[in-house]
Amino acid sequence: MELWEALAVLAAGVGAGAINAVVGSGTLFTFPVLLALGFAPVTATVSNSIGLAPGALTGAIGYRRELRGQRSRILRFGVMSFFGAITGGILLLNLPEDVFKIIVPVLIALACVLIVAQPRLNAWLRRRRPARPNGGPLLPVGIYGAGVYGGYFAAAQGIILVGLMGLSLDEELQRLNALKNALTFVVNATAAVFYITFADPDWRVVGLIAGGSVLGGYFGARFGRKLPPVALRVLVVVIGLTAAVQLLSDVFTG
Repeated sequence: MELWEALAVLAAGVGAGAINAVVGSGTLFTFPVLLALGFAPVTATVSNSIGLAPGALTGAIGYRRELRGQRSRILRFGVMSFFGAITGGILLLNLPEDVFKIIVPVLIALACVLIVAQPRLNAWLRRRRPARPNGGPLLPVGIYGAGVYGGYFAAAQGIILVGLMGLSLDEELQRLNALKNALTFVVNATAAVFYITFADPDWRVVGLIAGGSVLGGYFGARFGRKLPPVALRVLVVVIGLTAAVQLLSDVFTG
């Protein structure tokens, strides 16, 4: 790997760690860079998932204040994220790459719609039923599905999680973002262990992305915690729609 290529991967890791802590979708920084440098898609996905796991941890630590009082949610939803990530890893190593190319952008776009409509939907739901601190029986199923997606591809899993939890939980957006970071770490760490065991990552890429994502995750969390709810909601939607458009363009041009 040339020096400029290593710097490009490192910079992409910093950007991915930062955007994952604030919103999600950091893989859309690193994955295209790895493909442009000539790495095979599965190798790029595997190496990227392993490298982003440490950054997901620093992002979650950066939001530790907003995680207070959410221990039961982390445990309940973390189990579903764990099993979802394993399922996604198995799918990545056994299914054709084209399977999710249409489904993924649709999921991201739907999550963006849920985030935009969340305040009105929550108000409507509160009029029809009492608030449920853990989101009701269907939310864990959605968390599992997000874990499957995260273990398979990872890009924008945070946006999908925020969309699901925002619709189901009567909670402030920053606290949902903190919970999203914790669950994303569970998915990324589980996928990383799975891929280390069963796949063949490029360890140069892993090291560069890991180093960059740790820095990005730390500073991204410090920045993201200061955003007002409206600004955070707008940022999530803009990045989510950009991700969906980019993935759809890859389908039609590739």
